[in-house]
Amino acid sequence: MPERPRAVCLLSGGLDSSTCLAYARREGFECYALSFDYGQRHRLEIEAARRVAKALGAAAHQVIAIDLRAFGGSALTSNLEVPKGRTEKEMGASIPVTYVPARNTVLLALALGLAETLNARDLVAGMNAIDYSGYPDCRPEFVRAFEALAKLATRAGVEGGSFTVHTPLMALDKAGIVRLGAALGVDFALTHSCYDPAPDGAACGRCDACVLRLKGFRAAGITDPVRYAVVRSH
Repeated sequence: MPERPRAVCLLSGGLDSSTCLAYARREGFECYALSFDYGQRHRLEIEAARRVAKALGAAAHQVIAIDLRAFGGSALTSNLEVPKGRTEKEMGASIPVTYVPARNTVLLALALGLAETLNARDLVAGMNAIDYSGYPDCRPEFVRAFEALAKLATRAGVEGGSFTVHTPLMALDKAGIVRLGAALGVDFALTHSCYDPAPDGAACGRCDACVLRLKGFRAAGITDPVRYAVVRSH
């Protein structure tokens, strides 16, 4: 029996990345999940990532510590206030303060390094160009540019190889992501998406991530099993 191709899957423990891991498994990849403790305030996601990696049968799961709090500049890595109760129009009006400067560039670069050591040529990430809340590093042009960089910046690339960044959620809205995750058997109760959870772990229900997630579950006609402190009616 031929060996399955290996893929490094970025796994935050949220809805999107968990669905991507399940997708990569379905596509026949041997999945090496990679998570980051980068100083984020929503650190519950690291434990969520561990749960999801185990439940979805990742071949291995690593958590790498990199302290992006040294730079700050984001509500997720500093004392800046996380926006709450915003409308979708407000979310899309500008790049939000929850954007972490260069985060996806840094995380994908580290995933690329792991991929080279594993002789893997595939990376899997949950970028989404529809419900991405204004993040510039969640756009198709960013992904294609990173693939070009990977070919130039690695021994594998210089020797004629290439890397593919798989983004199966890129063209899906949040309801589509929920439906895909459900079809792939993702246990949504294991995931965590909130930017600013309560001390007891309950999702706030009002940050951008919670608002988009809740909207997606409602539109998909599926009940979100995650516990919320506050749930908006619309």
